[in-house]
Amino acid sequence: MIDFVGKRKIFFIISIALVAVTLVGSLFLGLNLDIQYKGGTMLTYSYTGDIDKNAFLSKVQEVVGGSASIQESNDLATGGTNLVVSLTSTSGLTADKQVELSDALSQTFSSNDIHTESISNVSASVGREFFLKSLVAVVFAAIVMVVYIGFRFKRISGWSAGVMAVIALAHDVVAVVAVFVFFRLSVDANFMAVVLTILGYSINDTIVIYDRIRENRRVYGQKLPVAELVNKSINQSLKRAIVTTVTTVMALVVIAVVTLIFNVTSIVTFVFPLIVGLLSGTYSSVCLVPCMWVMWQEYRAKKAAQSTDKK
Repeated sequence: MIDFVGKRKIFFIISIALVAVTLVGSLFLGLNLDIQYKGGTMLTYSYTGDIDKNAFLSKVQEVVGGSASIQESNDLATGGTNLVVSLTSTSGLTADKQVELSDALSQTFSSNDIHTESISNVSASVGREFFLKSLVAVVFAAIVMVVYIGFRFKRISGWSAGVMAVIALAHDVVAVVAVFVFFRLSVDANFMAVVLTILGYSINDTIVIYDRIRENRRVYGQKLPVAELVNKSINQSLKRAIVTTVTTVMALVVIAVVTLIFNVTSIVTFVFPLIVGLLSGTYSSVCLVPCMWVMWQEYRAKKAAQSTDKK
């Protein structure tokens, strides 16, 4: 029997430190927003032979007169490797500038047979609209979770249980944000996909523990103190939570390794934050949610006792 409730101060300190470090990192480092949130132009070039990506990027920046980023992508149709250049600009890249850039690259890297595969201007408003809609989905999901837990677990003060679960979900989102901040991953559509996936996964472990608390309350009634009841329930659910998380994370690690080998960066930026989010979700479900719920129950009991004494 692990005394989770007795160690709650340690868990709270760890989580508060995580939130604080993430906030400080966000202020000083900032989030690396993808082009879909900043606006700009994406240019895809095919080439032959070996090419110096740094020299290629330097030439692009020299011609356009601004900052740019570059990454490799595999062309499934040809089996070759393309270079994808992202240019941040509110107005995009003009047609004349596109021609000038293509000519400059062809001349500089004449031995690599540079060809322009695609050019697309991206509006920042589209990304902002997607982000706002995703944010609405997250808020709606949180409200639905509170209502669902409130009704399903009304025997154990379900509304407070729902609120504690949503607080823990916010903690898990912070853990995901920390990955994007400190590993300098681009915040794109993958970010919201990871957040929505974590919301669904993390709440599952929480509900399992709440269900065990409810069943133990029915079996033991008021014989067990709240802290002992919750500790017993967590320990009974612990093996299931660990096994589920470990098997899921193992599968994701395999995916991450394969995508790294084949340089599929778009999947890596989804899988890696998801792994961290899953681990954080298990931690919050086991170590944070039940302990916060115990604190609230003890506070309510203390207030009720004080009111009785006054009467």
